[in-house]
Amino acid sequence: MKRIALCSALLAFCVGPALAGEKEDATKMVNDAAAAVVKDKAAAVAEIGKATGRYVRGELYVFAYDLNGVMVAHPINAKLVGKNLLEVPDADGKMFRKAIIDGVKSSGTATVDYKYKNPTSGKVEEKVSFCKKAVDLAVCAGYYK
Repeated sequence: MKRIALCSALLAFCVGPALAGEKEDATKMVNDAAAAVVKDKAAAVAEIGKATGRYVRGELYVFAYDLNGVMVAHPINAKLVGKNLLEVPDADGKMFRKAIIDGVKSSGTATVDYKYKNPTSGKVEEKVSFCKKAVDLAVCAGYYK
């Protein structure tokens, strides 16, 4: 029993700070991208959409929707750009994009949990995205739990 408790404590210690760091990185990336959108929306959207752009760091990347749920920039899956995804659920049926759009419209930010395919592992995993309204866009970045 003591070994299980020790292993659990060590796992929480090792994973906890990593998730905290990813949350901070995602928030910083969103804030930076949102500021860029305010400054020059077209240039920022183009940069957000680049697979090797400044808003991509491994499995952490910025993406953006318009306030109707249309994907305007996605650096990992360009096939999503131009599609209205508002009514497309995650693997569990959660309408997470609606939660994102509703959140940024009502309070300027949203933090939403959902399941999404991790580009690194190729598996559907739990993800948390932080989103911020910038002009008429929801600028987001998420990290996998």
